[in-house]
Amino acid sequence: MNTDLSILHLIKEASVVVQFVMALLVSASLASWTFIFSKRKELNRAIKITDEFEAEFWSGVALAELYRKLTAKGFEPEGIEKIFLAGYKEFSRMRQAGNVEPLVQVESAQRAMRIELSREIDRLDEHLPFLATVGSTSPYVGLFGTVWGIMNSFRSLGNVKQATLAQVAPGIAEALIATAIGLFAAIPAVIAYNRFSTNLDRLIGRYELFVEEFVVLLQRQAHQK
Repeated sequence: MNTDLSILHLIKEASVVVQFVMALLVSASLASWTFIFSKRKELNRAIKITDEFEAEFWSGVALAELYRKLTAKGFEPEGIEKIFLAGYKEFSRMRQAGNVEPLVQVESAQRAMRIELSREIDRLDEHLPFLATVGSTSPYVGLFGTVWGIMNSFRSLGNVKQATLAQVAPGIAEALIATAIGLFAAIPAVIAYNRFSTNLDRLIGRYELFVEEFVVLLQRQAHQK
């Protein structure tokens, strides 16, 4: 009887269903790690851009000058920069239209910023539901593979008069590997999802605070002749 209990051998000798479960979990784990690295890079860049923009915005630079800089040829605005551009562009358009009440000018700019803010939130939230799904379902998928493997292991003993540990151990061991892979896929996904969600909430809070602060500045400009 083959008593090789190495992990690779157990995976190779597992049933088709258990092997499929393992392959599915490994694929989910690889995909989640890809999203983890890309999302980490994306959020770090968004935070850096926000820090730099806010430092320049509150340095006393003229809004028109900042607008020209962000709309210069070859410059690609991102994150909070797009929110500023959307608001200032709409505010300028309403002012140039003439005979528009200051309140209407500000409200129009605020709506434009809210729309752009929603787009940024949707963009930053991309792939987070996938991490949540991997984190919440992988252990159960792995458990399914384990149950199936143990069930097949005991069924194979149906025609054996005297079962020994050596006969049962390989089947149970290969089944438990599915659970281990499921946990390996789930744990990093859950940790990353919680961390990214926290960072994203903080970033969105900064975006929303900027919108409100910018609206106050626009209200002052709207009442200037």
